Amino acid sequence: MMSFSYEARDPAGKTVSGTLDALNQENAVSSLMSRGLMVLSIRQRSAKAAKKKNVMVKDTDLVLFTRQLATMVDAGLPLVSSLTALYEQCDPKRQKNLRTVIGDLTSRVQAGESFAEAVGRQPAVFNRLFVSMIRAGESGGLLAEILDRLAGFLEASARLKKKVKSAMTYPVVVICIAISITIFLIVKVVPVFGGIFADFGSKLPAPTQFLLDVSDFVRGSWYIVLLMMGGAFYGARTFVRTKSGQEAWDRWKLKLPVFGPLVHKICMSRFARTFAQLIRSGVPILEVMDIVAETSDNILVEQAIRRVSGEIQKGDQLATALSREKVFPPMMVRMVSAGEATGKIDEMLEKMADFWDEEIEAMLDALTSLIEPLLIVVLGVIVGGIVIALFLPIFKLNEVVSK
Repeated sequence: MMSFSYEARDPAGKTVSGTLDALNQENAVSSLMSRGLMVLSIRQRSAKAAKKKNVMVKDTDLVLFTRQLATMVDAGLPLVSSLTALYEQCDPKRQKNLRTVIGDLTSRVQAGESFAEAVGRQPAVFNRLFVSMIRAGESGGLLAEILDRLAGFLEASARLKKKVKSAMTYPVVVICIAISITIFLIVKVVPVFGGIFADFGSKLPAPTQFLLDVSDFVRGSWYIVLLMMGGAFYGARTFVRTKSGQEAWDRWKLKLPVFGPLVHKICMSRFARTFAQLIRSGVPILEVMDIVAETSDNILVEQAIRRVSGEIQKGDQLATALSREKVFPPMMVRMVSAGEATGKIDEMLEKMADFWDEEIEAMLDALTSLIEPLLIVVLGVIVGGIVIALFLPIFKLNEVVSK
């Protein structure tokens, strides 16, 4: 970004002056003219890069930016002109972060950096996969094609992530509702029944007495409950952030009865699609293995990929190295072996990724259909158990009265 000082005449004929930030002088003049000002003089004050290095951009905005940039570059527009156009069309309020990132990219490219170097300076927005593919596209003169592939890859990844999130939203909402109802019953309803049962003068059933004790403890020592919950959450999060904790967590996720196969398929789909895109873009195989290991999102899969990379460095074939790791299904190994024999590894892995995406979608649909009645049963058991515990003494009211 550059800062300019200007003098201009407004529609009333009055001379005004000020400063504004823009990508270049042409962009600054256009911005002033769009405000109805006639520019009398303008000069650059200082050149500066965007200060925000760790801004976050939405996945949908990143996909749209990549797709639009690919279309413009493919149409023959210069890279700087394409970036400038995308910067100008960004909503300053809704897409503030994306606008900042594009402004930083444009300034760096104008200053002489390559596009790959510019995107590499925004690691919070553009991961190593993005940077490596852009570098390969620039070196091979296929930037438009690479951008188009990147846009397709990002769209597929965003679509899969959205499906998983939407499938998990319903159970999370129901669990929160169940917790809220349980807390309300324990804090507000159970004490009322406790006062009634105190007049009975008889020993209460064990479930009822336990519920009353829990209610008294929660109401009298709620801060202890909050501290215990906060401590448990903080301890679990701290443990998961350690290497051993992350490994245990990822291993546990893969061994879950229903969710384990789903997590495994998601990891394999991400591996296959990322590998295919990088190989197709001309990235060296060892760099490909390093990148897919970083983007695997599971430490066990990452360790397996790095072991495979080590075997490839020693001279083994990819399919042979993959066959030694249990995390890679036999079907993938056979497809990779066929791809190596025909020179079409990228096509084989792309087909595998599409196959797994279809299976993931089917599993998510089945899981959603299974979770709905299951959560209703769980909610009914919790609330019903509390209600039954409260009404047990009333069922035995005849015995209390006779005594």
